[in-house]
Amino acid sequence: MPNKLPADCLIEIFNYLDGNKTALYSCLLVNRLWCEVSVRVLWRNIWDLKRKISPSYRFGISSQILNTLINCLPKESKDLLYKNGAIPILTSKSPLFNYASFCKVLSILDINLILDDVFYNKKYFKNQKSTTYTLLNKNNMIAQEILKMFMKQTTMKKLTYYSDFYDRNIPNFINFSGAKDCLKNLSELACGSNVHSKFFYQLSQICHHIQSLDITFEEIVSDGLQDLIFSQVSLKSLTLKIQDYDDYSVIVPSLTSHSLTITKLVVQGVASYEPLSFISGLINLQELIISFDYRDDFEEIQNINFTKLQILKFINGCPKAEILIKFLENNGKNLKELYIDKHNNFLNLAISKFCPNLKSLYTRFIKNELKTLRIIFISCQQLESIKIRSGKTYLKCDEVLETVTKYSPKNFHELRLRNYVKLDSKDLESFFIGWKNRKVQKSLSFIIHNNNEENIENMKIIEKYKKLGIIKKFEFE
Repeated sequence: MPNKLPADCLIEIFNYLDGNKTALYSCLLVNRLWCEVSVRVLWRNIWDLKRKISPSYRFGISSQILNTLINCLPKESKDLLYKNGAIPILTSKSPLFNYASFCKVLSILDINLILDDVFYNKKYFKNQKSTTYTLLNKNNMIAQEILKMFMKQTTMKKLTYYSDFYDRNIPNFINFSGAKDCLKNLSELACGSNVHSKFFYQLSQICHHIQSLDITFEEIVSDGLQDLIFSQVSLKSLTLKIQDYDDYSVIVPSLTSHSLTITKLVVQGVASYEPLSFISGLINLQELIISFDYRDDFEEIQNINFTKLQILKFINGCPKAEILIKFLENNGKNLKELYIDKHNNFLNLAISKFCPNLKSLYTRFIKNELKTLRIIFISCQQLESIKIRSGKTYLKCDEVLETVTKYSPKNFHELRLRNYVKLDSKDLESFFIGWKNRKVQKSLSFIIHNNNEENIENMKIIEKYKKLGIIKKFEFE
């Protein structure tokens, strides 16, 4: 028999599979060691599993997660819940593992959503008559006992906490026994700005090493939020989500203390006219992502210099072309990744001029701008991946494929095509033959967006070139 892999090697492998729940589930059945290691990874963020299933399976998954957590509760908690009718059956059977101790992500929202999925489904309390009020009380009682258990049994790395309809009666769990040890090493926090101020203030007293902070702004911005931001010593990633016209300027003063440590900034929303001038103070910024559905007044950023900026994305609303060209003139040299959901030929030519070290690019080209695409390939010799729209008002698909084959740099290996017309099998075959005959060739990843028709002839061609090693990955998205 082959030598068994040691546990530390398995942990590394299973960490790599963290996003592939199906693969991790299959590992549970290999042997006891594999089961013990993979179950820890699966339960690290068990809430993620619920988001990736179809609605038809939601009750089944939610009830399994809830029942497992209830089984992990201490005896006194189970007795309390059973006595008050919050659980229909009292079981003394111990779970195979203490699953709760494996959790490293705590989502208050997901706890409530799971409870709602289960409690408002008649299958769970099929022999009991319950009003909405009594169900709500049972819901809150179970949530409280589960939170008490988490505070005592594990050290969390990420907390998600929004004060909205679903979190209407969540107790201030930071006061529970063990909460200090559970939350002191948080590295990620996603929260609403309206979470009560006392919670933010108490968290600021025990937790000082948050590296990633994601704030969704509501009408109310709690005073304690600024205390929490000020108290951090190594904040690296900041995400500000603005609902309509909410005001985030109140927290800007607290960001100045992190101007040297923040390397990633995401600002997103439907529409906002709050000033962006605070961005200029983040002198070590490496990644900037701005996403507004309706906004093009970005004059404040055009003259900013970010000497370390490597990733720039403008999703949906983009600056006017002249503003963005000026920004690229100042900051394009070090960019490795650029995403601009906007068409302007002068802007695309500016990319070829000011961004010679790009490795990944998304921009738009319309008909008769094939020459510009060639210029970008020739000028950006580090380019490895590009996303292009084709068909209708954009470049013809066959022209894009031919240009990629002839002009893309030697390290190029990924084509993402947002295609609005059917992909002709002759064009596809010609593209792969051309790729095969390139002097310098890397196995190609070819991803097609916005085209769900899996043509049988095309799939035969793809399988053929997969076997030849020409295609590394092919998929529809």
